[in-house]
Amino acid sequence: MSELRVHADRHYALQFHYALPDDAWCVELSKAVPAPTSWAKIPNAETRLPGTAFLVAVIPDEDPGLEPTVHIHSHDEHVVPYEIMRWFMEQVAGQVERCRIAFEQREPEAVE
Repeated sequence: MSELRVHADRHYALQFHYALPDDAWCVELSKAVPAPTSWAKIPNAETRLPGTAFLVAVIPDEDPGLEPTVHIHSHDEHVVPYEIMRWFMEQVAGQVERCRIAFEQREPEAVE
């Protein structure tokens, strides 16, 4: 799932995915890049897509003792406007809350 936002004529994207090796949800922030020109003829096709992530929040959902973390991935300098950073962190906080609620609602495993 992804979300797009425009701020000061710049396009940003959030992408959510599950990282199975880490047993964690990831929320990625990137610049939104133009969709391939071949998509122009497809009705309702996206015009922009998430690019390469430069901020990645990792939210463990199997072990409540592990803290969420934010990783910075960039070879270049990225300026992130306050409103975009706030949007990113609000989405991260929401995902942390959903993971914690889901963990608490799980039934305890049977003891053998």
